[in-house]
Amino acid sequence: MAEVCITEYTDPGCPWAYSAEPFRRRLAWLYGEQIEWRLRLVGLSESSEEYEEKGFTPKRFARECKTIAQEHGMPIDSQVRPRMSATMPACRAIVAARLHAPDKERTLLRRLRIRYFSGGLLDDRELIDAAATDAGLDPAALWAWSQEPDVEAVLREDMAKAREPIAAARVLDHKLANWSGGVRYTCPSYEITRASEGVKIAVPGFQPFAVYDVITANLVPGLERRAAPQGVEEVLDWAGTPLASKEVAVVCDTSLFDARERLARVATEAPVGADGFWTLSH
Repeated sequence: MAEVCITEYTDPGCPWAYSAEPFRRRLAWLYGEQIEWRLRLVGLSESSEEYEEKGFTPKRFARECKTIAQEHGMPIDSQVRPRMSATMPACRAIVAARLHAPDKERTLLRRLRIRYFSGGLLDDRELIDAAATDAGLDPAALWAWSQEPDVEAVLREDMAKAREPIAAARVLDHKLANWSGGVRYTCPSYEITRASEGVKIAVPGFQPFAVYDVITANLVPGLERRAAPQGVEEVLDWAGTPLASKEVAVVCDTSLFDARERLARVATEAPVGADGFWTLSH
């Protein structure tokens, strides 16, 4: 059993959660199997109309995506989309994978994000089917699983937990979001638990890597830290999935410029927005 469990509250449609992936990957690199990761889906939107009612239009979303990409470095296509898209169909697919193919849950989340932030619509059946294929799942089976009552029940449980932040999180209310019943976790939010005693710390909202690192080191000071990678190719081989330049840079603890220069020598880039995803050249 892992000494630390990190429950991550997230949503496949949140650009902030997507932009925090470099930090999660560095934690995973440093601590490996000493950390157990669990997902809980926030369920940001039931329908595209929910966004429109709040004044969140495709043009506004495109502007905000462009700003987030510029400030945090993850690949995002900031073109204006024909409409906003609900996140719940993708959330159901992720929970379905959790219940029926748990080893594919995180992979599916990743593949949904890549296709969505490459300009797709997250509630499009074709996008979800393509992401399932990318993740090594049968799209028809995943769709059938997604319609099961148990999947809906687990998703609603995730959403309820996201809307009941622990008391420690309320100290940082500015990192939480309002909803009709109170406040909820924003994406990503972490609950970090020391397994041996059940001690739990809340880290709500987008945070710099140093926050996660310091909290984890203080919560369980005996954790062994893995040495820095020998090169960018080691990181790509370890990840087992194409990585953005920023993800490689953060894991290697180097600059974005340096990471891109080193990646260009050993890997091939699939462009998205102003950056892209790198795969080792063979």
